[in-house]
Amino acid sequence: MPSAEPDQHAIEVHLDRILEERGQTLTELAERVGVTIVNLSILKNGHARAIRFTTLTRLCEALACQPADLFSYAPKVGARASGRRAASE
Repeated sequence: MPSAEPDQHAIEVHLDRILEERGQTLTELAERVGVTIVNLSILKNGHARAIRFTTLTRLCEALACQPADLFSYAPKVGARASGRRAASE
């Protein structure tokens, strides 16, 4: 059964840390990537429901990083497995 909160997920976004490491602001990144500050803020705060591969590609290019540098999976304590099979199965 889906969670009661639509934004509840186990993906952590590390955009703040990467921007700080590179001395960039969200405004600068938005301009370089061609995404609105509002949409980057939604992503940065973990409220995005999805991200296009083209946007992810531009983020990685602008920040000289890999997708795994931007995101990590951190399951919530007591979270139940979805029962889905891994893509490699």
